[in-house]
Amino acid sequence: CARHAGPPDGGWGWMIVAGCFLVTICTRAVTRCISIFFVEFQAYFGQDYARTAWIHSIVDCATMLCAPLGSLISNHVSCQVGIMLGGLLASTGLIVSSFATSLEHLYLSLGVLTGLGFALCYSPAIAMVGKYFNKRKALAYGIAMSGSGIGTFILAPVVQLLIEQFSWRGALLILGGFVLNLCVCGALMRPIALKEDHKNAPEILERDSVHEAQKRDLKRMSICSPLIKAWSHECLCYCSWKEYDFLLMPGFMVLAVSVLFMAYGCSPLFVYLVPYALSVGVSHHQAAFLMSILGVIDIIGNITFGWLTDRRCLKKHRHFCYLFAVGMDGLCCLFLPVLKNFPLLVPFSFTFGYFDGAYVTLIPVVTADVVGTSSLSSALGVVYFLHAIPYLVSPPVAGWLVDTTGSYTGSFLLCGFSMIFSSMLLCFARLAKKFGRTHLQSLTSGTGTKQHNWTNGAIAYSVTAELDQKDAEFLHMDKTSYSNR
Repeated sequence: CARHAGPPDGGWGWMIVAGCFLVTICTRAVTRCISIFFVEFQAYFGQDYARTAWIHSIVDCATMLCAPLGSLISNHVSCQVGIMLGGLLASTGLIVSSFATSLEHLYLSLGVLTGLGFALCYSPAIAMVGKYFNKRKALAYGIAMSGSGIGTFILAPVVQLLIEQFSWRGALLILGGFVLNLCVCGALMRPIALKEDHKNAPEILERDSVHEAQKRDLKRMSICSPLIKAWSHECLCYCSWKEYDFLLMPGFMVLAVSVLFMAYGCSPLFVYLVPYALSVGVSHHQAAFLMSILGVIDIIGNITFGWLTDRRCLKKHRHFCYLFAVGMDGLCCLFLPVLKNFPLLVPFSFTFGYFDGAYVTLIPVVTADVVGTSSLSSALGVVYFLHAIPYLVSPPVAGWLVDTTGSYTGSFLLCGFSMIFSSMLLCFARLAKKFGRTHLQSLTSGTGTKQHNWTNGAIAYSVTAELDQKDAEFLHMDKTSYSNR
């Protein structure tokens, strides 16, 4: 385990970026390409939109729902072990899915098993990038997260070709072999120890610390074993709470609620873009090409937005860049129902893909700005966990609307308004915080003179100059009466 005073912003960090890049290809890009199987599954099993959409929903839900489990294994065992184990599970799920005989079979193998494997890989790999970079964090994340776009661009036509040549069963089998590359990615994740990880060491460990010789003596004495167990349990509970104390931060709470609405809005589009394109007369190859366009423009959004938000002029406004990108994706969804042919759907794929890449890059950056680097792995686990329920519910709800109304309009409008609300919620919260801070500064500066502060824990008490002046007058009157005596 390498030890550094701070993130090295280079060196082996670029290998971590390369590993995370491959992880996003094997997880998020493969998940997106499952939508290409949608029509094949629907035709083979003879089911409606809503039931077929559960496959993609369960994959996304399991990936995000089990994200804290990936963070837990990364924190307490090893990031390398977690990602390698996840690669084996995801590959097994895809291979078993190639022998499916029902949708329920696919729910368990392609949905639960593959999603669990992806969960063990995704959030730990992203958190590792944050530990190796600080000054160029957004750029590093832009490159790492661009794997999702590049993977979609390459895999979408390849998967369509594999389906035509080997049927959907053969395509899933080949994807299962491809996903085994996650084990190679895990081998690249060399752990790093930062000074920040130890600067807030639990006080209980300092209070109850003993020498190594004394520890060995205590272990030999069975009479002291209950004391040792109680001490260990107390330390473990304290350390576990310290990993998740960011949950009570107001900034993180607002971000979490915003993420819920954002996740609800973004998921159905990746499921229904290809079926919608086919429904308006676009050919199978052109529909797959739309996914490829979305993927390659996603790359540009990842890297350019990452580079731009690392500039000095925008570094302090990353939250607003994030909410702007989410809002623009929402507007794209609102306009999608009026786009009825391939030439109009191409600009949509360009625009939606660019801003999708932009906000995906900024999710870990904004999370790190809110909670700090030391809690980033656990916080990302929670953030991706919050994606789970929206990812599970939104595609089937969208499919139910399509089955009920016979149109995609209601589904896409619901997605658009959900993402716009997510953006507006975060924007209002940031503006309220900024206004409150400005108002507080104006009140404190209005006293006109020096202010004395005492800090007790998290609560600051202030005594203004008005009280100081009253005290001075009281002392002056006391002295006068004493001299008259």
